[in-house]
Amino acid sequence: MGPLFLPMIRSVSKLISFTILLLFGLACTSFTATEAYDPLDPNGNITIKWDIISWTPDGYVAVVTIYNFQKYRHIQAPGWSLEWTWAKKELIWNMVGGEATEQGDCSKFKTTIPYCCKKNPTVVDLLPGTPYNQQIANCCKGGVLTSFVQDPANAVASFQLSVGQAGTTNKTVRVPKNFTLNAPGPGYTCSSANVVKPTKFVTPDKRRVTQAMMTWNVTCTYSQFLAQKTPTCCVSLSSFYNDTIVPCPTCSCGCQSNTTHPGSCVEPDSPYLASVVSASSKNSYMPLVQCTNHMCPIRVHWHVKLNYVEYWRVKVTVTNFNYRMNYSDWNLVVQHPNFDNLTEIFSFNYKSITPYATINDTAMLWGLKFYNDFLMQAGPLGNVQSELLFRKDQATFTFDKGWAFPRRIYFNGDNCVMPPPDAYPSLPNSGFRQYTSLLALIMTSLSTAALMYVHA
Repeated sequence: MGPLFLPMIRSVSKLISFTILLLFGLACTSFTATEAYDPLDPNGNITIKWDIISWTPDGYVAVVTIYNFQKYRHIQAPGWSLEWTWAKKELIWNMVGGEATEQGDCSKFKTTIPYCCKKNPTVVDLLPGTPYNQQIANCCKGGVLTSFVQDPANAVASFQLSVGQAGTTNKTVRVPKNFTLNAPGPGYTCSSANVVKPTKFVTPDKRRVTQAMMTWNVTCTYSQFLAQKTPTCCVSLSSFYNDTIVPCPTCSCGCQSNTTHPGSCVEPDSPYLASVVSASSKNSYMPLVQCTNHMCPIRVHWHVKLNYVEYWRVKVTVTNFNYRMNYSDWNLVVQHPNFDNLTEIFSFNYKSITPYATINDTAMLWGLKFYNDFLMQAGPLGNVQSELLFRKDQATFTFDKGWAFPRRIYFNGDNCVMPPPDAYPSLPNSGFRQYTSLLALIMTSLSTAALMYVHA
């Protein structure tokens, strides 16, 4: 009987091994897919909607709209660019509200020359001040899109294109492939185009509704790991009850290394500072930072400033160490349990984003328009600051064990490096007590004295 069952046992063993390998592969795939998940903005994405609004003799006219549905991540200058690959031999006859960066090879056309003949065109937004006859609604912002919370009206971009050699019915048109969104660098991964119900449009007088001939959507999600290999910001801490200033962790965003990366940072007192910055401005994507221990372009400092009977006060300072970047429409996302009792904030805008249903522990902060929404590059003006006043919840409030410091901080949507918890400023062993501790001490003394009097 043994030899008869031996092949069966081997088959079962191979099946088990194959199953284990398959599960391991699926697990690895699932881990990769979750890199783009943001627990503070789980539904945040950029949606690209392609609406065919009319047919032409050899194709169609379409309006392409880019919606930024991310709560706090925006697209800053030099702006977005969108690339795709045509499914057949399509070409672009003309465009309004955007422009293709290259025309491509149109040599086979003898009379009317197309606007773009590339198999994989790249389209960018037009700049502000474009002539009106080249504009459509929501265009011409230089590719800059604000986050959905800060300014929903400016979180949308559109352009129109006339496509030829594309088919003239819903059955002959083929959706483009391989959509790539740069904003302005990498970081976004786009899905394939999915045909959806045609978009409906309401006329300005709201008395008539029209609809697109055909509509498809593309969804792009952001991953900080794909955008850059190192973090872009860090957090430092201090408090009134401890002389220790906890700096950003060393090498938070990289380390100084003249051997491997010469010129990776600039000393602020260098006599050649101006020439170095001007000569290195050709590539605005790679930061050129002031030489620090942390080497981060942005540092956020949280200082516990004052303690009142019913309130406590915090000062927040954002410092720019990047000589190549002026951050416009910047924002901070801060997670702390006492935001449920925020009383007043000075010189910043505030909005609760409550990512966990009714739990109000996450706030979005950004500058006031034309006042401090523009964070200048490294130098004397390269910082913005504000103060926050919180009402104490006596059931949870404490200065002990780092409770007064934030759980996490994002700058422009990127998670900042926090100091290790054991390095947080701690309460002194003596000399600092809250007013409730003194009251408890007095009550204990009176109780002890009463007991001694009774038993005397």
